[in-house]
Amino acid sequence: MAENQPFWRQKPLSEMTQTEWESLCDGCAKCCLEKLEDVETGEISYTNVACRLLDCEACRCTNYAKRQRFVPDCVMLTPKNIVQLHWMPTTCAYRLLSEGKDLPSWHPLKTGDPESVHRAGISVRGRVVSEKDAGQLEDHIVTWPNKTGRAKE
Repeated sequence: MAENQPFWRQKPLSEMTQTEWESLCDGCAKCCLEKLEDVETGEISYTNVACRLLDCEACRCTNYAKRQRFVPDCVMLTPKNIVQLHWMPTTCAYRLLSEGKDLPSWHPLKTGDPESVHRAGISVRGRVVSEKDAGQLEDHIVTWPNKTGRAKE
């Protein structure tokens, strides 16, 4: 591969440094949404209910380093498990790269701007409620987390 290619095109996920790996996160926070799984079909339904640790405006975890202590079912992404996590949003950089695809044009690594994910309508900003205030998850099912922008909600 050409040396002038960005790191995500030069190496597989398993060879990335921790800094490179973490920089792949676009800050959309879709993975922090509560999901419901149909036990019979395995179908995943997304909700607009965010994990209690999510800062819904910043779209970042308020206690990232210790999140699994407070939210035991929070899944830590790894190069090994990303291919098995079919509930990850279709816009997720980890999922896209594991599928052999490139990062989208709005991704902060391409734009150099962490706000580009929000301007593109990809993030959860302005669309979610904290699980502390939500009530029944079944009342919050939405389809937009697997869309590529606001236009087709």
